[in-house]
Amino acid sequence: MEWRKWYLDAVLVPCALLVMFSYHIYLWYKVRTEPFSTIVGTNSRARRSWVAAIMKDNEKKNILAVQTLRNTIMGATLMATTCILLCAGLAAVLSSTYSIKKPLNDAVFGSHGDFTVALKYVTILTIFLFAFFSHTLSIRFINQVNILINSPQDPSSDDFGSFVTTPEYVSELLEKAFLLNTVGNRLFYMGLPLMLWIFGPVLVFLSSALMVPVLYNLDFVFSSGNKEKCKVDCHGDSDDHCFP
Repeated sequence: MEWRKWYLDAVLVPCALLVMFSYHIYLWYKVRTEPFSTIVGTNSRARRSWVAAIMKDNEKKNILAVQTLRNTIMGATLMATTCILLCAGLAAVLSSTYSIKKPLNDAVFGSHGDFTVALKYVTILTIFLFAFFSHTLSIRFINQVNILINSPQDPSSDDFGSFVTTPEYVSELLEKAFLLNTVGNRLFYMGLPLMLWIFGPVLVFLSSALMVPVLYNLDFVFSSGNKEKCKVDCHGDSDDHCFP
């Protein structure tokens, strides 16, 4: 009898998570092999070119760099704030009485026991906490880039001898920031279907299955020109230039 209450949660929720993980493994593979067929790889190359152009003509473009990075920080701050507010709300619900955490009605599929309800809220809380952690680290790296991108390029003006901040170093920091920002966003997207687990595992599976084609259309570039350029660049350049 207990298995009849659990079987939907034990089957549909892991399947939903497996669908999301499988899609992102495929996305990671495409970014590594055909970066210009994905939005992630295309934007990564564009950011590296942007950093090099800003640092080359820093006296005229320093304000542009600060404003652009400020907008990025504002976006990451908004996502971090949303995640921590959701965590606070879930923690408040989790610490409340069971009557508040009870499903809306008995028609909801899946198990409704105390352990199941606690597992649902703890899982969702953990996902959003990791998303918050990723966004805060992203803000940290962007703040470093905000300073280093305007650093002097003349070694003679440096008090520490011949040390010069190179565009490659700043680009690596910016890529780490956007990687963490992407991880935080994807964890947030994964947490949204899990929020529906409160109302049953069926909605979790359906929302995850619907989210994958939506993300696919947003993550990939459907242009033959970009794919041909990717093949030329990947065969003609080094791995550091081919892979973001």
